Amino acid sequence: MGAFSKDDLPEVLEVQHIQKYLNIGRVQAYELVNSGQFHVVRVGRVIKISKKVFFNWLEGNADPKQE
Repeated sequence: MGAFSKDDLPEVLEVQHIQKYLNIGRVQAYELVNSGQFHVVRVGRVIKISKKVFFNWLEGNADPKQE
């Protein structure tokens, strides 16, 4: 898959979205979402991440107390 922009992503991300956006491996993507660096929601076995939360973290604006 080629490069895509922030606008191409859904409002609620899954691990594979982060993996593809950051161009990292599957294991690295799961390690990142399980690291506690930003808020995630688990729905059964699926991990969901708010696009806003992810990009705030990526841009260095993450404040875990407000997310």
